Amino acid sequence: MQARHYTPADRIIGHLDQALRTVLGNPPTTGRPYPADGVADTGLEEAERHHAAGLMRVNHCGEVCAQALYQGQSLTARRPEIATAMRRAADEENDHLVWCRTRLRELDSRTSLLDPAFYLGSLALGVAAGMAGDRWSLGFLAETERQVVRHLDGHLGRLPEADARSRAIVAQMRADEAEHAGMALEAGAHELPRPVKALMRLTSRVMTASTYRI
Repeated sequence: MQARHYTPADRIIGHLDQALRTVLGNPPTTGRPYPADGVADTGLEEAERHHAAGLMRVNHCGEVCAQALYQGQSLTARRPEIATAMRRAADEENDHLVWCRTRLRELDSRTSLLDPAFYLGSLALGVAAGMAGDRWSLGFLAETERQVVRHLDGHLGRLPEADARSRAIVAQMRADEAEHAGMALEAGAHELPRPVKALMRLTSRVMTASTYRI
């Protein structure tokens, strides 16, 4: 069978479809099991439930941003193997999106209203990182994932002790993010300048503070 040739229009439509699926909550996944399956759903006080939902809403928006970053970076990657690695990591991030959204429904809550805005901003950052060159793009990915791991460590410390289901999800997400950072380093990531890292941390704090409630 002859391989299909994808035109630029095909690729643009594919990326638009991916964007809509990411923001609206129906992305393709790897089919991995939900980490909270089999974990007892213990009763949470109303304040605990509200707090857990806020943290999981932040985590969901973080995964929306990750999808946009990977998409932007894969669009501008120079080496095909780098684009493939970005897409593979994005598939695992889709799992995270679905898991966070599922847990939010279990907590009788919703995703952030700011998801589309953060998606667009992160897509632009991903495109810019990819245009800087594959090694800088990989460095951006590695630093993003390192910061996400620290962010998730903080959430594991802040989630209600009784919320074992959210903890199981966050723990698996953390393991995946650390693996993605390792992949980027092994592929030859450049270390980012300190001012860039500081700007990334500031952006992350803005996202965290706003999406916890909105």
